[in-house]
Amino acid sequence: MSETHSELARCLGAIEGLRLDRGVPLSRHTRFAIGGPADLFGVASTPLALAEAFQAARAAEVPCYLLGDGSNVVADDDGFRGLVLRYTADALSYVDGAVEAAAGGSLQALVDLTVDHGLEGLHTLERIPGSVGGAVYGNAGAYGHQIDEFVQSVDFLDGHEVRSFGPDECDFDYRESIFKRRKDWLILGVRLVLPPGDAAALRARAREIRTIRDEKFPPAMRCAGSIFKNLFLDSLPAAAAKIVPERAVRSGKVASAFFLEQVGAKGMRNGGIEIAPYHANLIYNLGGGTAAQIHELVHELKRRVRDRFAFEVEEEVQYVG
Repeated sequence: MSETHSELARCLGAIEGLRLDRGVPLSRHTRFAIGGPADLFGVASTPLALAEAFQAARAAEVPCYLLGDGSNVVADDDGFRGLVLRYTADALSYVDGAVEAAAGGSLQALVDLTVDHGLEGLHTLERIPGSVGGAVYGNAGAYGHQIDEFVQSVDFLDGHEVRSFGPDECDFDYRESIFKRRKDWLILGVRLVLPPGDAAALRARAREIRTIRDEKFPPAMRCAGSIFKNLFLDSLPAAAAKIVPERAVRSGKVASAFFLEQVGAKGMRNGGIEIAPYHANLIYNLGGGTAAQIHELVHELKRRVRDRFAFEVEEEVQYVG
């Protein structure tokens, strides 16, 4: 570890509310169970600790990455030469018709609270792994709903102070937000307002979705869910759009799996990394897989789709390191 990193470690060790470790394998903190060691790994339990740690890393000119629950990331085999931060504040409340959720809490806990209070919309995100902050960052969605539909405001640290944006300022789009482009802005929490619904009906629908998701993505599977974003039908080349059956179009989008299946993705394998034989957009770690093997497989899939259909499929996962 460099002298700069050692000096940063000393500074971080003095921050109240921050637990610091060195050389922590990122494979322990990612759903893929892949990733080498981070030079420094800090767990911040308060907004102040998160802010102080991030500012210390920036002042030392040491790279810093904020990691959620590791559910949608591929961490490099060589790890991360800098500071990886996790934020664990998980306060969650329902007050005066609004839900307030700290970014470090689990998305499932947020879904459960809204269902229990008979609030409609986030029940379709049942069983999506990850943190609240990660869900806002990537505008998580499923079965016809995205989290941005219900966002009233997002609190975040801009590197200097805590600010709050309304939904328009967050620039939400399909699996996108301003926070993906401004990685130096750290999400602290979100305030949501959801319409009322029938709690029993919402709970029943959530159970149905849980069953479907657990069959497709078993909880013990070492994967990041779908690797590639779905596609807007009207953005595809005419020749590609022409072959899409009507049944494959939902809300104007086509699953990437449709095109991946056409190019023989199902069952492909590269070392310890395999594509599910039943789902062309599901890549998982059989055991002993590496980030390099994922990159190679993703590159090959993108090449096949590009060569055959003349467009690019885009990853939904983020790369660390």
